[in-house]
Order: sequence, then structure tokens, then C-alpha cells
Amino acid sequence: MVNIDKHISYWRNMAEEDWEVANQLIASDKIRHGLFFLHLSLEKILKAHVCHNTKDIAPRVHNLISLSELSGISFEQRQTEFLSEINPFNIEGCYPEVWGVVPSREEADKLIQKVKGIYEWLKNQL
Repeated sequence: MVNIDKHISYWRNMAEEDWEVANQLIASDKIRHGLFFLHLSLEKILKAHVCHNTKDIAPRVHNLISLSELSGISFEQRQTEFLSEINPFNIEGCYPEVWGVVPSREEADKLIQKVKGIYEWLKNQL
């Protein structure tokens, strides 16, 4: 039998660690890597919600929209649109042939603030 509480705790703790790493990377001007970790923090906190809602292990997917749909949480359209905006940072972090223009530090800082809002909101709902 799967210990769901253990999975929820794992995903929540990993999300927190990735959140911290994302902030450290962006602060040291490793923007592309920091944005990848921002995506990971949202992905993992969503996976915690998927485990909580479904009482099963989270799927091995990285798409924030798919995970949000499985999470059991009602998202506002603006939140879903923002998750769509963050989704490409996962692909760009893994596949250099699709790299776009790296956002500026100022743009990355704005993204951190927007991610922080949704990340904290998700974390507080667990």
C-alpha cells in the first residue's frame, strides 16, 4: 500500500528546496537555471496536491496545466494563464535547442514575485 502522506511530504519538501534554489540562482544571475527551478517548485507543490486529492502517487508529467487539472484545486483563469507562461521554462532548462531569449534580471525578479504568490497560495492549501 502506498503511503500517501509520505509522498505529499516528499513533494512539499522538494518544492521548498527548489524554491530556495531558484531564488539563489536568479540572485546570482543564473537566470535560465533559476527559471527552470521556479518551474520545478510549482511542479512539485502541484504534485503534492495531486497526491492529496487522488490518494495516489503523482504522474510523471511536468506540464503545470495537466498537474493543476489533477490537483483538485479551482484555479482562476489568470492563474492558469500564468502556469502556461511558466511551462516553457521546464523545456528550455532541459533542451538547449529550444532556448529562447533569456529574460533580464528585472523580468526574472518579476516572475519570482508572481510565482511566489501562486506558490505560497498552493503551499498554504496543503
